[in-house]
Amino acid sequence: MKKTILLSATLAAALLFHAANAVAQHTEKMLHYGDMNQWVIRNIHESAVIGGKTKTLYEVGPNRTIDGNKAYSNAGGSPWGTSNVMAKVMGVVKTNCSVTRDKRDSGYCAKLTTHIESVKVLGMMNIKVLAAGSLFLGDVAEPITGTKDGPKSINWGIPFTQRPKALKYDYKVYVTGEKNRIRQTGFSSKSTVPGQDYCITVLFLQKRTEDANGNITAKRVGTMVVKYGKSTNGWVNGATYEILYGDIRNNPKYDAALMGLRSIDYARNSHGKSVLVKETGWAAANEKPTHLSLQFASSHGGAFIGTPGNTLWIDNVKLVY
Repeated sequence: MKKTILLSATLAAALLFHAANAVAQHTEKMLHYGDMNQWVIRNIHESAVIGGKTKTLYEVGPNRTIDGNKAYSNAGGSPWGTSNVMAKVMGVVKTNCSVTRDKRDSGYCAKLTTHIESVKVLGMMNIKVLAAGSLFLGDVAEPITGTKDGPKSINWGIPFTQRPKALKYDYKVYVTGEKNRIRQTGFSSKSTVPGQDYCITVLFLQKRTEDANGNITAKRVGTMVVKYGKSTNGWVNGATYEILYGDIRNNPKYDAALMGLRSIDYARNSHGKSVLVKETGWAAANEKPTHLSLQFASSHGGAFIGTPGNTLWIDNVKLVY
């Protein structure tokens, strides 16, 4: 009997050890400000020639309020940028707000919305532009001085050398279900873009290299892309998506249009100049990254393309190790 009790105790201890080991092997780490409970509130005064209204912009960062037309840079060590910007073109101040703070339980979450932003000048001109909501790791150099300078103003990604297994977060989706999207740039008439719009999450781990001339190239270390084409019935908590490492072109989950190598993102080099990050190939599966890019967006088609009304809510963004 004593031997049986001792054996049972030994087995129980072994099982507890393995269970504890399993838990230790799957740890979660919230990204800085990833609980979306702290926000910077910016009160911007648009120019009188376009109505002179005071607009409120939201940024993920330490709780504070900023009054006045002040260029914003990430506060409190926040790694998050948004598509909310202050533009100043030929002396005229205009804003866009497509990411807002939204109430959730006893705290907040991020609400990303695709909408039409309009500009009326002295009642004589009405320019309409489609703007999607985007929340990403990186920052924006303000003020934006023109539509062509918009992409170059975004500094995509943050320094990062770890190898997480997955991305985890809470989300909620509303999509209108329109069969096609629209393209509206403000400088041409509205046009139809074939295909349904969807909300999207994109994560890339890169190993970046800068040459003597300040050009940045990168190899893709890790990839995770998920799209949402249907509305959810409330919140989906703890959604977890595996990060795929190395050359994933033969992986059944590979989608060339969404996961392929790209050269459309800008970053600031060591000289402070905005340059394209050109991905030149796939890194080895065991490679260590230098940067992490992560974006949540309410539309997927690029600048000025989407479906007004599509909305993505995001909360509690974590990396799983």
